[in-house]
This record gives sequence, C-alpha cells and structure tokens, in this order.
Amino acid sequence: MDNMPTQELEALRFIRYEAQDAIGYITLDRPEKRNALSAEMITELKLAFDFAEDDEACKVIVLRAEGEAFCAGADLAYIQELQGFGYTDNLADSTHLMQLFHQIYTLKKVVIAQVQGHALAGGCGLATICDFAFAVPEARFGYTEVKIGFLPSIVSVFLLRKIGEARTKQLLLTGDTVLAHKALELYLINEVVPAESLATHVYSFARRLCVENSGQSMELTKEMLARLPEMPLEDSLRYAAQMNAEARGTLDCRRGIAAFLAREKMNWEN
Repeated sequence: MDNMPTQELEALRFIRYEAQDAIGYITLDRPEKRNALSAEMITELKLAFDFAEDDEACKVIVLRAEGEAFCAGADLAYIQELQGFGYTDNLADSTHLMQLFHQIYTLKKVVIAQVQGHALAGGCGLATICDFAFAVPEARFGYTEVKIGFLPSIVSVFLLRKIGEARTKQLLLTGDTVLAHKALELYLINEVVPAESLATHVYSFARRLCVENSGQSMELTKEMLARLPEMPLEDSLRYAAQMNAEARGTLDCRRGIAAFLAREKMNWEN
C-alpha cells in the first residue's frame, strides 16, 4: 500500500492521526458507536497505520480511543448488512479485517494499545494484536462471537501464538468476558493502570522505547518474532543466526556498541 497524502489523512472520518514527541497516535474517534468496527473504519485504520509506518516524525505508535469504550467489535448496522452477503462478498470482507490484523502484527514500528474501556470481539482482537497493551482495571476483554453463532477465526491465528492453545480455547469456546486483571493473568495485556494515569503511563513507556531502544533493532526483532513460529527448529536456528549476523553490520549496532564500549548512555533520538 502506497503512503497516502496528508490531505487524505485529514479527510478520515472515524480515525485521527497525530505525531508528537516521536509517538504516532492513532485514535478511534467514533464514540457514539462505541468505536465499533465497520468496513469504512477498517479501511481508515489500514490507511492510518500505513501512514504512521512511514512517518519520520513517528518512532512508536499508540492506538487509543475516544469515549467510554475502546472498541465494541462490529457495528450492529454492519452486522445486519452482512446478512445479505454471499460467500464471495463475505470472503472479501473477512479478508479486509485479516489484512488489518496482519498489518499491525507485522508493522515495522512497535504498536501500543491504550485501552481506556471495554474491548470486545473484533475490538478485543484489535487491542490484543498490538505489541503491548495497557488497560484500566474496569476494562472488559472477550471474544464473544460464539454467543451469536459466529467465529473468532482471524484472531485465533494470533492468539495461539500469543497465549497458547489452552488459554485460547478458554476464551474463544466460552465467549466469556474478563476484567483487565484477569486479562493480565491470561497474557492478553501487559499491565493494568488506573484510569487517571493511563495516558501518562503509556506516554512514558512509549518515550522510553523511543529514547533507549534502536528503532532498527525493534523493527528486525518484530520481523524475527513474527517469522520464527512457522519454521522447523533447524530452519529457525539458521534464520536466527542470519539475522544475528546481519544485525552486526547495521549502523545502529555499530553506534550502540561504540557507545557501550565508551561507557556512554545512548540516546536513540540523536
């Protein structure tokens, strides 16, 4: 996907994007619909992530939302519209969401979910597909698709990698929702943070990544972690050795090692 022009970014209806202090903020901005997902909103998210990936003013991305809910899953009007779809249309629509999840999972830049409210069904997938997720104690998480005769199919691919088969079965087959502290126990999220501190906490975490970590190293690490699970043991070890060797020749590695040997603290924004 080609990077979109700024005027197209400004024309987004359901998403906002802004960059500040090397952090790119993608904000779900449909609070009156509890930030529910529609085909148009998914399209705008794909465009926003594509823009942020190439934005030189952004090193780390924060996905956040306006209103009480982070994302309530599929829009009800959208679900009603799907009733009239045939297989071909349904496959195209399902592929649309699959592409968004794959895009976030393989994005070059780290993506942090700032979850200020409930994240359910597709909204839960959106939050938990991110590299890190921080949530308020009151936030509920759950893949409730089985309760309406649907399948949480796309997110299952990523959940099996992230939390394992037993936890994935527990969540997907029951369709139960859990509060943030339970989501933390299940490894769906990384930390529970009081509502009044959430934005500041996420900002501090994102800034730490910007300053203390090489952007190139984080990019290569994400790529490596995405590819390793699909490889047989010997292939994965060879691939890891190749990545190790390639990393040693990068400018970031030379700069980082030089600073380490000189006992200097590296600031990766300089």
